[in-house]
Amino acid sequence: MNLNEVLQMADEMVFAKTGQHLDNLQEAILRGTIQGEKYTKIAEEIHCNESYVRDVGSKLWPILSEELGEDVNKTNFRSAMERLQVSLFSNVVDYVGVGSVNICGEARHPPNIPNSHPPNQETSNSKQTKTSHQDLSEMPELGNFFDRTHELQTLTTSILQQNCRLITLTGISGIGKTSLAVQLVKQIKHEFEYAVWCTLDEFLTIDKFQSNLTQLFSQSENLDSSPTNQKRLPLIKYLQNHRCLIVLDDVHNLFCSGELAGKYKPEYEEYRSLFKQIEKLSHQSCFLLIGWEPPKEVPQLTSENTPIRSLQLTGLDTAAAREILRDKGLAEIDNCEALIHRYQGNPLWLKSVATLIQELGIGASEVLLDDTILLPEDLKDVLQQQFDRTSELEKQVLSLLATENQPVNFAKLLQNGQISSSDLLNALQSLSRRCWIEKQESLYTLSPVLRQYIKGL
Repeated sequence: MNLNEVLQMADEMVFAKTGQHLDNLQEAILRGTIQGEKYTKIAEEIHCNESYVRDVGSKLWPILSEELGEDVNKTNFRSAMERLQVSLFSNVVDYVGVGSVNICGEARHPPNIPNSHPPNQETSNSKQTKTSHQDLSEMPELGNFFDRTHELQTLTTSILQQNCRLITLTGISGIGKTSLAVQLVKQIKHEFEYAVWCTLDEFLTIDKFQSNLTQLFSQSENLDSSPTNQKRLPLIKYLQNHRCLIVLDDVHNLFCSGELAGKYKPEYEEYRSLFKQIEKLSHQSCFLLIGWEPPKEVPQLTSENTPIRSLQLTGLDTAAAREILRDKGLAEIDNCEALIHRYQGNPLWLKSVATLIQELGIGASEVLLDDTILLPEDLKDVLQQQFDRTSELEKQVLSLLATENQPVNFAKLLQNGQISSSDLLNALQSLSRRCWIEKQESLYTLSPVLRQYIKGL
């Protein structure tokens, strides 16, 4: 049984049912299954969380079952495909005369198997997708990916099904924004003609950014169509002519420190016009903006009727967070869930405190005594970077919230400080967009880690 032929047939079946080709993870699951590998081994080979691999597999088998007309699972997938090949071969033999080397007429396609080809018919192993041009050289290589099934599905749906043009992915330091985006790009990049990852820094002006992209587009078009002196088009024209996925990481570098969230630095003000153009003009591409804070013009709450979406990332669930502690040898400690809850399932925070516990040889039960919050120096450094970006007004509000052990409402905050109601509302909105405060109905609070950090300043 030829592995590539099996994968091609499986791809055709999935495409016939869903309208989408196998993504990298689905293909890895089928490849590993054919080779007799367990989910654990497959997850290790592709550096992915095992529970997520199992979840993707569980959704893949029913699709193949319906197309094959029998109940297919990981155990019998190989034998089911072998039976399919025998069936296909039999259909070809039915058309071959005794002693003849010619096939009379076209082979019949078996039920539910689109575009099937007999073994003697020349076939192409490549998927029928558009030419893909990628510049992912700035996309980081990350370690284990911890389960974000819901968030991945939300982003995938927004991009591939709802055709959103502008998406912001925000969250506090270490929450896993870039890791999620990397996993997303790996899974959906083949749905686009162009996939580009760009990390924004202090040197990337709007002119340089647009020049880099249009150069990539024009060079690729020259390679595909052969003209040697094609004139470069405005960026929006390329986005309209081609299906593009553009990821901008560290988008907060466009904004001022010491100001409310999302205020552009003077030299980056033209990015505002670019983002508005991407949102308003009709095109078939998507920009994904990743950072500590979104642009001011992108609301946190968006409507299904708009081409923009916002996803503010929160901590991992307990099962996924345990994977982090397991890597540090702490998964089976007492009060494991309490430790995860205290550090809000933040991957970076958990790694930092787990390393400290491991190096000092102290027990988690000791750490959890008297509501102790450990703040290792590396964690404080990370928080300091983001705290330094806040305005003086926001710092005042954070100081007020740090004195409150319970969530408080707007009226209580107004009574406790020398801040006008208008300034207080603006500061709360900005801190919420930076993910520094939590809102529970009409109440505001700080997480235990951030409260401890603010008190220690």
